[in-house]
Amino acid sequence: MESANVREVVKEKYGQAALRVKSGGSSCCGATAASGLGCDPITSNLYDATQTGQLPEEAVLASLGCGNPTALAQMNPGEVVLDLGSGGGIDVLLSAKRVGPTGKAYGLDMTDEMLALANDNKRKAGAENVEFLRGEIEHIPLPDNSVDVIISNCVINLSADKGRVLREAFRVLKPGGRFAVSEVVTRGEIALEIRKSVLLWVGCVAGALDENEYREKLRAAGFEHINIEPTRIYRVEDAREFLSSAGVDVDAIAPQVDGKFMSAFVRAVKLESCCGPACCS
Repeated sequence: MESANVREVVKEKYGQAALRVKSGGSSCCGATAASGLGCDPITSNLYDATQTGQLPEEAVLASLGCGNPTALAQMNPGEVVLDLGSGGGIDVLLSAKRVGPTGKAYGLDMTDEMLALANDNKRKAGAENVEFLRGEIEHIPLPDNSVDVIISNCVINLSADKGRVLREAFRVLKPGGRFAVSEVVTRGEIALEIRKSVLLWVGCVAGALDENEYREKLRAAGFEHINIEPTRIYRVEDAREFLSSAGVDVDAIAPQVDGKFMSAFVRAVKLESCCGPACCS
């Protein structure tokens, strides 16, 4: 699928999710949208009550992530954090608390409906060190070397040009800056049609990278100290109803699927002495 087409599909899906939340519904996609079930196992139980209890309900309901980058990313008071694909703002608001009043938390999203929801949640939370930006993660509207930490929650896999996203992330990070995102990744060889079917369930738009390919793209962008840590491994039973409704013989594909799709926490660093991919190669 062409980049422009992927972008429009994502905008439509996430715009609809924001409107559902505003009307009192759920933001869930993937299996939930197909079956009407709850958000398990991908988007449920990612945040504990001590985190969600501090936030507007609509920020929590709008979460479409596959992990909780704010729980695993290092953030220090006074730092600048950027959330790529910030949605309803849950991770931005949590990050703002972590960096404190002397820090800043940016959220970047291309969906007008989500930005409107996020700004509403910002107002309800009384967060003065938060700013939501309109734009695409392939073209981050911030200057070079301006951010200490980049987080994202199951968004980069939705981009048709992941290499560009990672290069942009590297560009805006300060030397010594950290890349710390939750992401859906795959492990090992998987038949193309099966991969597409399962990723439609896991990530709403088929596009997750194999973990080794993710490492390669991070290195190509200039990052070092790369680590991919599985946080939730999906079993074939998790997707049985969705895949069956899509006409997939679940029992036949189980050996090729089980344990090969996962949420993971992806970490990398822009070294202090590195000014770009060329000097890190």
